[in-house]
Amino acid sequence: MKKTSILCVIILLISNILLSQAYKGKGKVKGIVTDQEGKPLEGVRVKLFSLKAQSGFETVTDANGEWKAFWIRGGNWYIDFEKQGYIPKKLNADIDEYKKNRIITVTMQKMEGLVLTDELKEELDKGNRLFEEENYIDAIKVYQEILNKYPDIYQINKNIGNCYFRLEDFEKAEEYYMKVFEKDSEDNEAILLIGNSYSNRGDNEKAIEWYNKIEFEKMKDPTVLYNIGSNFYSNSKYEKAVKYYRRAAEIQEDFLDAIYQLGLAYLALGQHEDSIETFKKYLVHDSDSERANQVKGFIEFLKDKI
Repeated sequence: MKKTSILCVIILLISNILLSQAYKGKGKVKGIVTDQEGKPLEGVRVKLFSLKAQSGFETVTDANGEWKAFWIRGGNWYIDFEKQGYIPKKLNADIDEYKKNRIITVTMQKMEGLVLTDELKEELDKGNRLFEEENYIDAIKVYQEILNKYPDIYQINKNIGNCYFRLEDFEKAEEYYMKVFEKDSEDNEAILLIGNSYSNRGDNEKAIEWYNKIEFEKMKDPTVLYNIGSNFYSNSKYEKAVKYYRRAAEIQEDFLDAIYQLGLAYLALGQHEDSIETFKKYLVHDSDSERANQVKGFIEFLKDKI
């Protein structure tokens, strides 16, 4: 009887170990965390959770604000970023186990004059989880309750705006993004989101007016640069699109979407040599996907145009 009990305990321990390691695979992903001024943040807790494996692990950023996760399985992951004195950030990421994944860039905002208590963190986590579950109405209620208790945390208005944006109520989204902008007129993310709100309402002229408020030289986030470039591209402003796509690809050399769109923007401008060179750079990072085959076709097509 005693041997049977010991055996059960051993089996249970082994099962727990296997479960806790279920996120293991062959994938690799890296990331960078900065503050609003673009300075690297050291000591950020990065919590990764695999939805497929229902398990995960933690790591921290180094002095350069960089973190790494090696030998993980592919699929959808929740990634949480936490640091004392900063508003926690949460995102979803699709990790490819067999290809090079793009660098995940995150900007964290300071929580001025307020200590992140366990109660506040719990409420933020609740709101963020509801947002990830696409339960936007209930997420708004949670974020609004936080604002009622802690009115100094004006950045929560951005979370509420994001909920309305997902609900496609772009006017309401803009209203809450504006609350952030009114508190901090140099918040580039808020400016971008206001521009996106106008863009999604079809007011492209107003959207571009807001995008132009962001000082180009100070832009360090490749995703922001890419999004602005995409707005210019969709409005046939290809020269401006090139400027933003090119900068995004310079900051993040393996930003495949930016490189691909840069090649298309050059193509639209009739700059065939630049387009070919850009598409060749794309193939350095991705040579066997469906889009890579399309890129190869573009290169062959353009060779005859030179």
